[in-house]
Formats: sequence, structure tokens, C-alpha cells
Amino acid sequence: MMITLLTGMLATAVLAGGVLALAALGEVLAERVGVTNLGVEGLMALGAVTAVMTVASIPSPWVGLLVAGLVGAAGGMVFAFGAVVMRANQVLCGLATTFMGLGLSTALGHNYAGQPVATTFGHVTVPLLSSIPVIGPALFGQNILIVPIYVILPALVHFVMFRTRHGLNMRAVGENPAAADAAGIPVMAMRFWYVTLGGAMAGMAGGYLTLTYVPVWSEGMVAGRGWIALALVIFAGYRPVIVTLSALLFGLVTALSFVGQAHNWPIDPAFLNMLPYVGTMAFIIVPVVVWHRMRRVMAAPAALAQPYYRDVR
Repeated sequence: MMITLLTGMLATAVLAGGVLALAALGEVLAERVGVTNLGVEGLMALGAVTAVMTVASIPSPWVGLLVAGLVGAAGGMVFAFGAVVMRANQVLCGLATTFMGLGLSTALGHNYAGQPVATTFGHVTVPLLSSIPVIGPALFGQNILIVPIYVILPALVHFVMFRTRHGLNMRAVGENPAAADAAGIPVMAMRFWYVTLGGAMAGMAGGYLTLTYVPVWSEGMVAGRGWIALALVIFAGYRPVIVTLSALLFGLVTALSFVGQAHNWPIDPAFLNMLPYVGTMAFIIVPVVVWHRMRRVMAAPAALAQPYYRDVR
């Protein structure tokens, strides 16, 4: 009985955390080159609704996920043009992107609200690995997107960021863009395209939300996940693998609230629904308070949120 409960809880956690892992990994790419994109929430909403609209016409979840990514990339380009090219305030540009995405997604999804998504991603079972107790069915015996999000993508981003010359250039842009520019690194181009890629991943996270986790579109269904993804990036110290594990930790808190309601725990359901957001605050505050060295480990890139002017050194 306990094994079954743990397996189901972990499976729910993996599904719930996948949305955050994908969005947060995209934000890591943007913030590592010195750009804070507060528009993740709006881009996720746009990705979620366009995925639903796409599969309603073309019954293929892969096409829906691709379109969601393209829409997110387009939104990321709009943000990058304002924040990187025009050097406008990144916070204001991000907030504008969020409000634009939320408003546009509401308008576009009006005719699709409440309609179940008929075409979603199926399940896949990885031989041998799926037979591992508790962990196996949760990671290797369910949705086909789980392994790419939790294993392949973070490993790839980590390798590129910390094991290649390109990753060194990328981190240099986020730490000291003037020195990077003097070394011949295209600061503006790198910032623009990584912000665009981060936007694409936020859009795909929205597509994952409606094509995998909750197969239906409704206004407000992103429910602050974009902001939580931003918080997880800070908590993880801007490291892709830790970001992914942090997303899974948040998923566990979410699963705990589901299990509590399903088993009629003597706790107010409103409190259980609040747990993921309280947990997010705790994940950021507690480690720094308990272990002061975490402040250095979790330090943001030195040039984060600072526009770069080539003629000012």
C-alpha cells in the first residue's frame, strides 16, 4: 500500500514539475547571458492556448508543441528587441510581456475554454528502467516527454554551459559584457538569441501544460507557474541540473496537496492548495538563512538585468 502511494505521488510530482523544469531551464539560458525575462508567465499562457488551438486543427501533439514553442520564441523576440536591442528596462519589458501574453491568450482561447484536448502525448515505457521500484514507473513509465525534460535537456544545457568554449563565452556575457565584447564575443547577438530560446522553452512549457498535464484550456490555468519558475532559477543558483531537481521538489509539494485532498486529511483544502507557493518561498529563504555560504553559491550573474552600452566602458 505504501509503495503504491509513493509511486503515485512521485509520478504526480514528475508530471507537475515538468512544466516548471522546462520553463525554468529556458530562463536559466536567458539569465546566464545577463537578461531577466519576467514575461515567462505570459509566454506560457500563449503557448498553452496555441497548443490547444493547433491540435484542434491538426491532431498531432508534436505539431502543437512545436507551434507553442514558435509562439513563445516570437514573444521572446519581442521582449528581446525591447530589453536587449532598445535597452529598455528589463523589468518593465517583462511585465508588459506577461500582461500581453495573458490578455492575448484569454482572447484567443475564448472559444476553446473548457473543451477537453482530444490529442495529447501518450505514455512510453523504457525497458528495465521502468521496473525500478517507485522511481522507475514515475520517470520511465509514463509520459513520453518526461525523459527529455528531466534527463536529456538538463544534461545537454549543463554540458554546453560548463564544458564548452561557447558556454564560457555565454557566462562571460552575463558576468562582464564589456570584457566579453573586447574579446570578440557578440554580446548583443548572444543575449538576443538566448532570450529568444528561453521564450521558446516557456511557450513549450505552456504547451506541455495543456497537452500533457491538464488536457484542457481555461483562463488563468498557468496559475503563477511562470513566477515560480523564476523563483526556482534563483533557488538553484542558475544551474540547469539543480533547476530541474528544484522543479521536481516543487512537484512533490504539489503532489502532497493532491494526496492530502484525495485521502481527506483533516487540513483545510485551501491550505493544501497554498502549499506549493509557500514551499517556493521557503526554498529561497531557508537555505540562505541556515547556511550563509549559500549567498555566494547562489549569486546571480554580475551583469544580470543591466543593459549593455558598447560605448560605455
